[in-house]
Amino acid sequence: MRKKLLASLVLIAALSMALWAAPDSSHRRKILFFTKSSGFEHPVISWKDGQPSFAEKVLLELGSRNGWEFVFSKDGSKFNKDYLAQFDCVLFYTTGNLCLPGTDGQPPMTPEGKQALFDYVRGGQGFVGTHSASDTFHTGGESQKGPDRYLNHGDQADAYVRFLGGEFIKHGAQQTAKNTVTDPKFPGFEKAGADFSLHEEWYSLKDFAPDVHVLSVIDAPKMTGPEYDRPPYPTTWARHQSKGRVFYTALGHREDIWTNPLFQAILTGGLRWAMGDVKAEIPPNLRETAPEAMTNPPYVAPPPPKPKAAASPAPKPASSGAK
Repeated sequence: MRKKLLASLVLIAALSMALWAAPDSSHRRKILFFTKSSGFEHPVISWKDGQPSFAEKVLLELGSRNGWEFVFSKDGSKFNKDYLAQFDCVLFYTTGNLCLPGTDGQPPMTPEGKQALFDYVRGGQGFVGTHSASDTFHTGGESQKGPDRYLNHGDQADAYVRFLGGEFIKHGAQQTAKNTVTDPKFPGFEKAGADFSLHEEWYSLKDFAPDVHVLSVIDAPKMTGPEYDRPPYPTTWARHQSKGRVFYTALGHREDIWTNPLFQAILTGGLRWAMGDVKAEIPPNLRETAPEAMTNPPYVAPPPPKPKAAASPAPKPASSGAK
């Protein structure tokens, strides 16, 4: 019963206009923050006792500054043309195959609902993905596989992967890593400097769409762990989907990332661009910014399970016979 109540919970924040208001102040932007977890559910987007998650509380603050209204939902069954039409942008923090109930047990999308999302963006709307949005709709169910998970599929990748512009492989231990800014003029990156370093759970990513406009590139060779045994690769990018706009950043695992001013600037800039409130030139630049990004890390087989300890022999019963 509790999950059904949570599934129907939609938290709507009607917020006052403030900083960075949209050019058309008569139309308050409305954004769907969708957080269904068919795979791992990140604590930062977990609902507890029907209360907004940590990330949602941060978004309410960003909404207050920007004059945005957020709708929070985990109910995939709502995805259709009419439902999406009310939003100016869809923001994903999701995992797994969203067409299955999965880990959180929330209502799944239908295949038609998945297509409705693509059509919504192609028609001229915006999509923003954070962190595990790339750990969603894996090609061929690869989230459950071994070596296959490390392959690029290009045009044969899942439609969502091609739509987003890349796919999650794996992550190693959380660590501080340097990201080079490749387009300081893009909204949200104006004050990021030539590079930035953050302590985060960094995703190793693959299958980058050839038309992505890369905004930041991580210095993987200087990172620790086999997941990063590869050349530098993108961690934030933007691309066009027909008339619409798609933005993704791998940031967003940790609570202190959500409160970090740089992340908030990057996310705010991405949302404003995706909604068409600010303009940016985004020519494809993957070859120039991360020429070896399609080189994935080698597959490392997990260690074999430890053998079970042999059961101790049962103690012999004490002798009760008289001598």
